[in-house]
Amino acid sequence: MRWELLVRILVMATFGLLGWEAGRMLAGVERIEHLTLDAARILGPVVLSASLVGFFVAPWLTLKPAMATRASLRHVPTVQLVAGTLGLAVGMMIAALLAYPLSLLPTPFGTILPLVGVIVLGYLGITVMILRQREIFSFFRLGRTGEPAAEKPEVSNVHPSLMLLDTSVIIDGRIADVAETGFLWAVLAVPRFVLNELQYIADSPEVLRRNRGRRGLEMLDRLRSCQAVEIVFMDQDPIDARQVDDKLVSLARELNAAIVTNDFNLNRVAKLQGVLVLNINELANAVKSVVLPGEEMAIKVIQEGKEINQGVGYLEDGTMVVVENGRRFLAREITVQVTKVLQTNAGRLIFAVPDAKNKDEKQSSVNHRN
Repeated sequence: MRWELLVRILVMATFGLLGWEAGRMLAGVERIEHLTLDAARILGPVVLSASLVGFFVAPWLTLKPAMATRASLRHVPTVQLVAGTLGLAVGMMIAALLAYPLSLLPTPFGTILPLVGVIVLGYLGITVMILRQREIFSFFRLGRTGEPAAEKPEVSNVHPSLMLLDTSVIIDGRIADVAETGFLWAVLAVPRFVLNELQYIADSPEVLRRNRGRRGLEMLDRLRSCQAVEIVFMDQDPIDARQVDDKLVSLARELNAAIVTNDFNLNRVAKLQGVLVLNINELANAVKSVVLPGEEMAIKVIQEGKEINQGVGYLEDGTMVVVENGRRFLAREITVQVTKVLQTNAGRLIFAVPDAKNKDEKQSSVNHRN
């Protein structure tokens, strides 16, 4: 509160000085010694009105922009902050060198162009440094080592410090389970346009879509309460893309971040543009239990297969097991022997045959009934 009051007083004093200058021009007073009673009647209300305006608009001119800037800078990577600051410093140095020659130009160019140069060169310095930070920093590394840097792919960091969550992976929910295990090393980030899409799905008139959207919001609450990972919400919205997937890829390239998704098409497009993609489905397939041909396992045949006499069962992790000649064991738990393991785009597929003792059990049950 004391800081806010101090800022209000400073802005009020500034507006009061501006009101004094404006009132002096209106009253035709060049110096304070020439002040008359009639001029004072004009100056007083003008200065008072300007001071009151400054007192009330001070938060919108100072505190609120400062808080908005602070909130925006909180989500900007440190590398970009350093690059932008260096670019601004270089731009100001060039503007200072050009200020004196430009000031020698005839009026009004000599008065206006130095200020224009400061604004333009400062903006160009920040923009060029941020857009070309990778090449510029690589150039300075080259100067220190004396050897050219090896060619690298577009993604410069193998382990980005930021992971952007896609709508599909939030709705899926397994990202929360992975986060609770502590295997995620980076900060999880949810862009505002992804959150808007999630809210749009949650407000859908279709029951299924609405439930999926609400599940996604519940997963975000679960991630926020998880102590093993940090999650942030970003307001950055790339202007060079319209679709959510395109915005996500553009933002990932801009921030040098990874994308966490379950979307196969987004996975392919992002990889083609040099963005690191973490696919939860690929992770789930990678951590499934490993079985080799010849091993035995217990499986419950729950349905018929596509081929004749085939039976189908599932392991606890969801892996499909196709049992040849397993139809006669429908709704029974039997011991099978693995014959072949296939890795497909949809996951791992196991082929097996019933073990010999299952046949003995079947024959014994038939003889007992007879």
